[in-house]
Amino acid sequence: MIKKEKKISVNLQSDDTDSLLPRAWKSGSLKYDELKPLSEGGTAKLFTTLDLNLRRDVAYKTLHSDLRDSEIETKRFLREARVTANIQHPGTVPLYELGRDREGQLFFTMKKVEGRDLREILFDLRQEVPDVVDKFPLPRLIDILIQVSQTIAYAHEMGVIHRDLKPANIIIGQFGEVYVLDWGLAKIIGSESIVESEDLDSQKTDTTLTPVGKHYGTPMYMPPEVAKGEADIDGRTDVFSLGILLHEMMTLQFLFEGKDPYEIKKKILDEPLPLPREIAPQRELPKDLQAICMKALKRNKFERYPSASAFLEDLQHFRHEEEVSVYWYSGWEKLTRWKSKHSYLILAIISALIGAGLSTLFIQ
Repeated sequence: MIKKEKKISVNLQSDDTDSLLPRAWKSGSLKYDELKPLSEGGTAKLFTTLDLNLRRDVAYKTLHSDLRDSEIETKRFLREARVTANIQHPGTVPLYELGRDREGQLFFTMKKVEGRDLREILFDLRQEVPDVVDKFPLPRLIDILIQVSQTIAYAHEMGVIHRDLKPANIIIGQFGEVYVLDWGLAKIIGSESIVESEDLDSQKTDTTLTPVGKHYGTPMYMPPEVAKGEADIDGRTDVFSLGILLHEMMTLQFLFEGKDPYEIKKKILDEPLPLPREIAPQRELPKDLQAICMKALKRNKFERYPSASAFLEDLQHFRHEEEVSVYWYSGWEKLTRWKSKHSYLILAIISALIGAGLSTLFIQ
């Protein structure tokens, strides 16, 4: 699904669009051409292939062969496919098909996205790669986070919590598209099935996807309630992860680091969270943007933004140079913001006054 960013050089040809579909047409996994390796994760492999019927390149995902009989990984794989398919939003990758190949192995196909993930972009920004620094200043990063927040807010309205938000799961396309990927750890709000509930019949064998007390996702981007293994989570869990993303965008440094997951967990749960302006004073970060960030990062979820939509609203206010809800502006700051927002009006008034004065002098 993901490839290094490159220019699209192959245009559609009439052979791709006008060729006849044979009467003995192929369906299921048979309609896909040779599978070419694209990337590989801990549980699944990603390929690129050609859909012979529609004559388009797609991404083809399947579990590692040694996991095909794993009940838990099979359920997670199916959940990722079905959640992605049902969150029909511009910020999710369109999913085309779910099925089994000739050997019975599960697979699903989806749009092949050309672009880079946010992890790579932030890494290049830390290394001060000139092209990336020019292309992704802080305002552009905030725009990306706004698009991510829109996708997450929509998912929450659909009853889905992502639970694994991190830069590696955010793809920026060649033309400004922003996709949120990897919904395999998503929680369906209100689900009481084995997919979401703890197996109370056995303390030795746990057949749940996300059992209570166990940690899933990347430790560096884990909200406190997930780090503690709490069962009762809601949209505010994703709000904390959005706050981590904002903190990293502002400072270009990791918020939580450690030699092992236990050290990272201790920092998440116990240590004071550093202010972005203290970590990166040279970046002259706005105070109101910092206030948004720290509100999202409240350890007590009841003190955070109540929803991803509320977080999104403040981000949008900031981006449009409007006052945000979580920061108290001094009189001087209000005046400065007003002058900045109405600079063209002020300039026009001054120009008119100067013009009127010169006209008066000329007449005299």
